[in-house]
Amino acid sequence: MASSSLSVVLILCLAAAASAQLSTTFYDKSCPLALEKIQNGVATAVKNDRRMAASLLRMHFHDCFVQGCDASVLLNETSVGGNERGAFGNVGSLRGFEVIEQIKKDVEAVCKKPYSNHGPIVSCADILAVAARRCPVATHGPSWEVKLGRRDSTMASVTQIDQNLPAPFLGVAGLNASFVGKGFNLTDMVALSGGHTIGMAQCQNFRGRLYNESNINTTYATKLKFNCPQSGGNTNLAPLDDDTTIPPNPDLFNNDYFINLQSEKGLLHSEQVLYNATAAAGATEDIVKAFASSQAAFFSAFASAMAKMANLSPLTGSQGQVRSVCSIPN
Repeated sequence: MASSSLSVVLILCLAAAASAQLSTTFYDKSCPLALEKIQNGVATAVKNDRRMAASLLRMHFHDCFVQGCDASVLLNETSVGGNERGAFGNVGSLRGFEVIEQIKKDVEAVCKKPYSNHGPIVSCADILAVAARRCPVATHGPSWEVKLGRRDSTMASVTQIDQNLPAPFLGVAGLNASFVGKGFNLTDMVALSGGHTIGMAQCQNFRGRLYNESNINTTYATKLKFNCPQSGGNTNLAPLDDDTTIPPNPDLFNNDYFINLQSEKGLLHSEQVLYNATAAAGATEDIVKAFASSQAAFFSAFASAMAKMANLSPLTGSQGQVRSVCSIPN
């Protein structure tokens, strides 16, 4: 226990030191239009494909939880560490890489000379962080402050995917261990889970819950079984949030996700357990109730947790590089 506590303290200290080197004004001189270009690029992408808001938000999460916020998830060719895109938990699931590449081109095109004469200016890691902030805004959700100055990794790690990304089959104890290991508390964990108020999940990730668990609303389960049979249809999609808005809008960022958990309409096992937690595993039910009763409370907690996540072990200073193309190291 002492060793575990020391590890968490070390992670927090390193994150705080790196965060101190980040700044909201980082590109003010070298690329003052960077944020505007990123935000406009996301807005256009979401307008063309409403699912893209959830996809880019998720990509940022999958990046930061593996090696920190270093854009390693964007690499598709690297001689060190393997390909995170092809790892279980990412393959066939992550999407929106072409959106980030287009934004990267658009941003670099407006960066100022003589700065741009010496190479690319805006890191792919920063683009992901700003894009993720824009996604809830584009779907009527909260915003938060993003400090900039991250640099890009030159390597990816397949092995760290399984070690760090929370699986959809985890219970509260497993989720808690995963998030606490990154410096989050229970409120952060539940709030970040609420990001599932937008987006879709593949049948293979909720089939076990659908056919083997009893704490699922019968009508809800019957509806899901039409598109998720006991065998086959692994990549068939279902909304993570059973929409209750009038008129229906499954891409609206709100607190319906937590209201649904109270009615046993959590799609994933790792979601529903948040409302079936035991004291020994970590009491999350009260947090779910608080967010279900107050969208403002959820928005505030989500924004705080996302700001914290964006500061997970960023590369700064002379570490890493600023990639010319987000999918390939320089």
